[in-house]
Amino acid sequence: MSKNITPYKDSTLSKKDQVTQMFDTISGSYDELNRVISLGIDVKWRKKVVDLVAKKNPENILDIATGTGDLAILMTQTSAKKIVGLDLSLGMLDVGKQKIIDKNLTERIEMVVGDSENIPYPDNYFDAITVSFGIRNFETLEKGLAEIYRVLKPNGIFVILETSVPTKFPFKQGYAFYTKLILPLIGKIFSKDNNAYGYLSESAANFPYGEALNNILQKISFIECKAMPQTFGVATIYTATKI
Repeated sequence: MSKNITPYKDSTLSKKDQVTQMFDTISGSYDELNRVISLGIDVKWRKKVVDLVAKKNPENILDIATGTGDLAILMTQTSAKKIVGLDLSLGMLDVGKQKIIDKNLTERIEMVVGDSENIPYPDNYFDAITVSFGIRNFETLEKGLAEIYRVLKPNGIFVILETSVPTKFPFKQGYAFYTKLILPLIGKIFSKDNNAYGYLSESAANFPYGEALNNILQKISFIECKAMPQTFGVATIYTATKI
């Protein structure tokens, strides 16, 4: 299991509350800053997630930790009639709601304030569930995954897109330099919150990835768990389902 990394070291708030506070603070600059940090490659990764989901012809999709709704919006390229974006941060959701209005997608996408560890939907409800760069922010990883398992339909698809750590030279060394020094510096320059991008890089470095995360998914009872490294291993797409 990963270390309990939190955004604000001296805060007495729970990780969940700290993460909510952090994303509320950086919501206005989050999209633009992410494009800079990832050099736009994250868009390509999200499109791969959409392709995986689209093959299942889902009628309804839940995007957890949806943030400003980038992935939820891309999911309109699937057959889904209803897409729900769930997030704790009102600030991020407000940005996402405006994007959805601007794209005239309000009939297909609903943005909901909610907690991954207490998803406000019944058992076996969604055909597909996605989490993009948000699973490492769960306060209790296994509890959040168990909730996802509960609301996913049998034979439904669960797809995670998350950062991971390259293992081969020179990508491992380059990634370490970038995440420990460059990423927090960019965050401090462009963000209102000096802690935010330090937390995001530290949490990424300490989060289980590859087979370690697959083992946790299997422990929850997910089956057909696969890990697909992207771009030299700086991110990984995971797929799983349930009986």
